[in-house]
Amino acid sequence: MTTLTSTGADAAPQPSFDTDEELLERVLVPYKAHCSYLRSAVVTAQDGLSAARCTFAIPESCYIDDTGHLNSVEVNIAYNQMMYYLVAKSVQERLLTGLEDWTLDDFWRHQLPDILIARFASQFRRPVDPRDFSGELEFRSVTRRAPGGAAPFLHAQTVHRYWDADGGRCDGEATLAFVNLG
Repeated sequence: MTTLTSTGADAAPQPSFDTDEELLERVLVPYKAHCSYLRSAVVTAQDGLSAARCTFAIPESCYIDDTGHLNSVEVNIAYNQMMYYLVAKSVQERLLTGLEDWTLDDFWRHQLPDILIARFASQFRRPVDPRDFSGELEFRSVTRRAPGGAAPFLHAQTVHRYWDADGGRCDGEATLAFVNLG
């Protein structure tokens, strides 16, 4: 379902897309059932860039005994799931610069082998409850590059943030590379 929202009096309306349950289920197929943390995602777009606001739940860590807080591995897994959903929805709705010609079939083919995290950083401000938390991911820029005649790729700068109802907070940045575009 598409609705229009506005972020302020002077801001242009942004298209907003509620969680597409079928798309979400398909995006999470590569993950083991106990590692599927993403529960919902609302996607918005403006000026060729897109963002997602998501909810997550990690009933039990997939790799370690309960730490009582969101840890760096879970932040990365949650980021991956949020990013894959955001890219898939952006492809489906033609929202993201550089991927306007992709179809969902292109996305499925590229999802795991060709969308790379080139750099990932996060900072924990306060512990986040992994059983019920929210997150945001925003594409800040997407540029096409072909250094020294190499095969072209898309270089994307993103920022992400997680929080919970008790003031827990984690912020970060990630650089993505979309390779094998042809």
